[in-house]
Amino acid sequence: MNGNPNLGSSSLVLLATLVLTPTLPELVNAQDSGAVLREYLTLDWTEARAFSPAVATQGGKTIWLAGVTAPFDAEGNSLVGDFEAQTHEIFRVIEERLGTFGGTLADIVTMTVYIGDTRYGDPFVDIRATKFEAGHYPSSALITVVGFALPGILLEVKATAVIGTD
Repeated sequence: MNGNPNLGSSSLVLLATLVLTPTLPELVNAQDSGAVLREYLTLDWTEARAFSPAVATQGGKTIWLAGVTAPFDAEGNSLVGDFEAQTHEIFRVIEERLGTFGGTLADIVTMTVYIGDTRYGDPFVDIRATKFEAGHYPSSALITVVGFALPGILLEVKATAVIGTD
């Protein structure tokens, strides 16, 4: 039937109701950053997970960043096995790269996050929430993968930003 003998039909109805019952989406007031107009679609449950289901931009320059990992910090110290430290270092590197073009983390409109263990999902969301203004989160996918290019890497983040051109 549903493949899980512990999950009855009433549980499925409750689960479907929780997941599929829409909260009315809201467009957060557009954030004007130089020549870029941004609109963030928000829902209660996505706000709690520090991401927007959609972000619209108009104007600006688009910056596509390669995936960023952080087995070491800026001083060359190993971050192997330290998820929180790797996450903070990844955001530092992304901000540094965006700074090359005059951008900041606030200019990120979407990110794809790859984690090596599902248990890292909530800690990542908690850290990401500290990096962005509430209601102005990038759209995002959070994907669990089997492995990364090097041992000890626990996550990788690929981001796209739109920055003002003035």
